[in-house]
Amino acid sequence: MGLTFIDFFAGVGGFRRGMEMAGHKCLGHCEIDKWANESYKAIHNIKEDEWFESDIRRTRADDIRRATCWCFGFPCQDISIAGKQRGFRGHRSSLFFTVT
Repeated sequence: MGLTFIDFFAGVGGFRRGMEMAGHKCLGHCEIDKWANESYKAIHNIKEDEWFESDIRRTRADDIRRATCWCFGFPCQDISIAGKQRGFRGHRSSLFFTVT
């Protein structure tokens, strides 16, 4: 068996797909965007016992399942050319530093 992992800022699950293809097991994910999460659930075979949280800002470390690896999709809304381009001063992109 490979690693176990949690998929943070999961989007539609690109990290999950790659990690599972490499033989690793997802223990849960965190994604705030309603539509990205709906897509995530439709794309991946979500198990009933998987951990889920929608908002990392309301998540306590003790509530997160233990895993050997944490994967992070970068919250890019503040950096994207389609966004308001606030960079790391933005509300979402700076969350990366809060979790790491």
